[in-house]
Amino acid sequence: MAHVLLIEDDEHIRTALQHTLQRLGHHVEAVGSATEGLSIALQGATDIVVLDLGLPDIDGLQALKMLRAAVDTPVVVATARDDEASTVRALNSGADDYVVKPFSVEHLDARLSAVLRRTVPSLPDAPIAVGGLRIDLDGHTASLDGTVLELRPKEFSLLAYLATHAGRMISKDELRSVVWSNSYGITDKTVDVHLSWLRRRLGESAAEPRYLHSVRGVGVKLVAPGP
Repeated sequence: MAHVLLIEDDEHIRTALQHTLQRLGHHVEAVGSATEGLSIALQGATDIVVLDLGLPDIDGLQALKMLRAAVDTPVVVATARDDEASTVRALNSGADDYVVKPFSVEHLDARLSAVLRRTVPSLPDAPIAVGGLRIDLDGHTASLDGTVLELRPKEFSLLAYLATHAGRMISKDELRSVVWSNSYGITDKTVDVHLSWLRRRLGESAAEPRYLHSVRGVGVKLVAPGP
């Protein structure tokens, strides 16, 4: 769970994002102006900021620069400005990520998690166990039924994310956002190829899955094999 500060002037969007992020387990403070957001951020209790650029009192890019001058809290810009120049300006002004509206809350949640993993120190994670799979996040190792798996870095990251969310169907869009943190230029085909490689490592295929189960047009989930 993260303490999220949401700065969004559209009341409908602000309320919807706040409620859904809270259902996903986050504590969310939501405000409609840069001034309110800056006041809360300066208190130092926020883990991550979601910042709209079209704010009524201070332009979002200026608010971002003011945030960066005062605190080191990670910032994800969430805006309708989809031109490359706005993206570049925001990233150069200190944004940790940039998400273009419209987006799903699950997509935003994945981006927040990815940014927090990159920027916030964490305690060592306990190994993840799903069926015969054992994944040591800190040691960056994985084994299946006691046999060490030889995984490329992206294969390990893909397996680790799926195992961390075992049982949940995860879209390719979410995988691109998290496993490939900068998802520009990453296509569904890239994800499919890595999933195919990972299936081979696990001794299965898309036609005869054991751990990795795909639904066309929806996504993929990792589950323990049945008896």
